[in-house]
Amino acid sequence: MTDKPPIEDEDPAHSTSALAPFSTPVFRMLWLAWLAANVTMWMNDVAAAWLMTTLTTSPVLVALVQTASTLPVFLLGLPSGALADILDRRRYFAGTQLWVALNAVVLAVLSLADALNAPLLLALTFTNGIGLALRWPVFAAIVPEIVPRHHMTQALALNGVAMNLSRIVGPVVAGAILAATSSAWVFVLNAVLAFTAFMIVLRWKSQHKESALPGERFVGAMRVGWQHVMQSPRIRAVLLRVFLFFLQSTALMALLPLIARGLHGGGPAAFTVMLACLGGGAITAALLFPRWRVRFDRDQFVRYGTLVHAVASLVVIFSPEFWLALPAMVLAGMAWISTANTLTISAQLALPNWVRARGMSIYQMALMGGSAAGSLVWGQVAGLSSVKTAVIAAAIFGPLVLLVTRKVSVEGGDDEDMTPARPGKVPDVAVEVAPDDGPVMVTVEYFIDTARAGEFALVMQLTRRARLRQGCLSWALLRDTSVPGRYVEYFVDENWVEHQRRLERFTAADAGLREQRLAFHLGHAPPKVTRLVAERLVE
Repeated sequence: MTDKPPIEDEDPAHSTSALAPFSTPVFRMLWLAWLAANVTMWMNDVAAAWLMTTLTTSPVLVALVQTASTLPVFLLGLPSGALADILDRRRYFAGTQLWVALNAVVLAVLSLADALNAPLLLALTFTNGIGLALRWPVFAAIVPEIVPRHHMTQALALNGVAMNLSRIVGPVVAGAILAATSSAWVFVLNAVLAFTAFMIVLRWKSQHKESALPGERFVGAMRVGWQHVMQSPRIRAVLLRVFLFFLQSTALMALLPLIARGLHGGGPAAFTVMLACLGGGAITAALLFPRWRVRFDRDQFVRYGTLVHAVASLVVIFSPEFWLALPAMVLAGMAWISTANTLTISAQLALPNWVRARGMSIYQMALMGGSAAGSLVWGQVAGLSSVKTAVIAAAIFGPLVLLVTRKVSVEGGDDEDMTPARPGKVPDVAVEVAPDDGPVMVTVEYFIDTARAGEFALVMQLTRRARLRQGCLSWALLRDTSVPGRYVEYFVDENWVEHQRRLERFTAADAGLREQRLAFHLGHAPPKVTRLVAERLVE
């Protein structure tokens, strides 16, 4: 199935439907692959967590299962994002699924042979997490390419539905298999589902975007991706928010096997049902998002989601009976998806396509970094005191940090238009320039009204961030001491091909910023642009 460019002139009224993105066949097909992939992830995590409780009684080792699953995303996030932006995304996505399938085969074989111990289980959970680390950025980058912009919110919410439907289906199936047989058969089914997802992805015939320029280099791609994120105030705010929220909310998830064991009537079935309630709440909330987003902005979603999750966690840990904890698990799921989806939308809309996988990989690093740190911290607290103390501490931590960071906003007004826009052809060069020649220094000469120097400086500060987000090595604005109102902007690209690549990254938002700069320039002729290439001297 070949993907087609998203149709932007659809009836916007249809965008109010939570299921509107399913009208895009490619999204529908890849959503099924994503669902299958996440079912295998949850089945693996549930089976590994429960198997660990049979191999050891240490709360730290049980919590480390969650850490081993999420830590690879933190460690490999940026490299995996760079690969997803450089390589063919279809083949890369399929390769990650093959990795997960093979890991499940190894787990199944060792489990059937009764050869697993606690350290080996943690190691294989870690390698399974590597597959998650590699596949998440590429799928996050694919979705905005295949759905219209006005369906973005619903598409991302449906991704959350897939995650949380898998949170229900995966644990329920895994729990049933655990009750009837053993963890080994969960891993066998994992392998089958992972291979199925692999075959679905192979059916997708993506349209590779051609460029006359050579592909980006791996290390340079990582540098540009990191630099782009660090120069975006919106994304930095989202990274802080997602790290803190998952640092708090992971306490409930990481310690849930022990919470389920401690409840009256608890056990594998209770653990499975509690996870199912969590996922059910998330699915319910996702279907209500179009209605809620009319009433609440993104900052309100984050605030209310954090507070509701904290209260729900307290209700769960103080419930004397298993059935009393279930409604609170539903609320926790609703709060979790509401906050996570809101932050994901904020990140996606702030990223242009050329760097989206790298940007979302850094977002996922913050998310999984918070999860891994939370699992470790709250696991240690539980080991030194009790599970109840750890959950209470996490529930207090969330609202407290929310109060301290109340000025950090992920709303940011109107979202910038990241649609690609050509800035114009680079003028023909009078001398031969090789692709690797450089660095390349570009100067732009402005003449402005000195009375508007303050306004000009503000626009140029935005320009600085924009140039650096596009990959420039350095930037500065110089004022002429002999000619009032004459300013020279300069910025440096790594080499000639990177200079041309930066022009390919030009967006509609960049075009709007250029118009703001030109509005200050006096005279009929446009600002003079000079491109200088460093001379290679032989000693």
